[in-house]
Amino acid sequence: MTAALPPTIEAASPHVMNTYGRLPIALSHGQGCRVWDVNGKSYLDALGGIAVNTLGHNHARLVPALQDQLGKMIHCSNYYHVPLQEILAAKLVELSGLENVFFCSTGLEANEAALKLARKFGHDKGIARPEVVVYEKAFHGRSIATLSATGNPKVQAGFGPLVEGFIRVPLNDIDAIKKATANNPNVVAVFFEAIQGEGGVHPMSDDYMRQVRQLCDERDWLLMIDEVQCGMGRTGKWFAHQWSGIKPDVMPLAKGLGSGVPIGAVVAGAKAAHIFQPGNHGTTFGGNPLAMRAGVETIRIMEEDNLIANAVRTGEQLKAGFTRELAGLAGVKDIRGRGLMLGIELTVPCGELLKHAADAGLLISVTADTVIRMVPALIMTPAEADEVVAILAPLIKQLLREKA
Repeated sequence: MTAALPPTIEAASPHVMNTYGRLPIALSHGQGCRVWDVNGKSYLDALGGIAVNTLGHNHARLVPALQDQLGKMIHCSNYYHVPLQEILAAKLVELSGLENVFFCSTGLEANEAALKLARKFGHDKGIARPEVVVYEKAFHGRSIATLSATGNPKVQAGFGPLVEGFIRVPLNDIDAIKKATANNPNVVAVFFEAIQGEGGVHPMSDDYMRQVRQLCDERDWLLMIDEVQCGMGRTGKWFAHQWSGIKPDVMPLAKGLGSGVPIGAVVAGAKAAHIFQPGNHGTTFGGNPLAMRAGVETIRIMEEDNLIANAVRTGEQLKAGFTRELAGLAGVKDIRGRGLMLGIELTVPCGELLKHAADAGLLISVTADTVIRMVPALIMTPAEADEVVAILAPLIKQLLREKA
């Protein structure tokens, strides 16, 4: 039995928990970088399911592969070996230069596993109350532990007491981290996003990442880099930290790894690869055959179609277009990001642009109140990037005029 969708969506369903501030739109289907709602209206998708739909919608090679897997096996218990886990893990190890992988289902779970690795690493060294360095404006998830690691008081409000064991520092300031951890024998790890997503598309500088890597080496800490949103080719490297030439000890992944099928992973280097032993950690759905096939096929198609190079090329087109169209506007504070992860920071709140853009046929995101975020599918073309600019730049100008 197929549930009928209402022709229009005007209000939240009384049967679905009210946890999202939704637009009055219900999407029906998609093709490439375009989606359609239940009323037939078309939208150019510059959000990509929030950096999830790596291959866009209804990809001609991904869909048949998933259909094939559905006919074989969707799920089996981790009591047994899952051959597709071995295939995907080997590929992630090859791409990252790290050693082994734990599979889960979401970025939150991947980050939670990273924090457990850090604590176990500390306990194995005899540290009874391990502490992890985290960052202002960070976002690592909404479980109690990942919420505690997150640097956003708004999303933390109402959920105290938070988990202890975190030391918070500002971005890109090596002296600040040295000062905050001075004479503290309990520090076991540093945990950051190579580019903060929810926090406003704030990159860690390449120099800073190299400095933190050196500090972790000197003090025997784990370097844990959250690549959940900025990884999987989005910035023009497989993983955003690779621009700095370093390797982390722990790397959580999710979002774009499965092109829409829920999947998460923690990739570990030599220092962290053998911390977990049987019984230390686990998951019911993580590593299921359908998710593993989605990951394997996503990477295969990305390689065959050279989508990482496309992320660079199309990202440059997108950034150059906005730089040109918004040049000299006093209300534009910054245009930043790498590849197809772009943020435009304004001097005023701009949440209403979500609806204005959707009305004009464009899907975007606004995060940290004042930052327009675009994280489209890696198949987006330069022509589609020009279309994004043509739709959104006038809306930004209009908003700034109204708020001047």
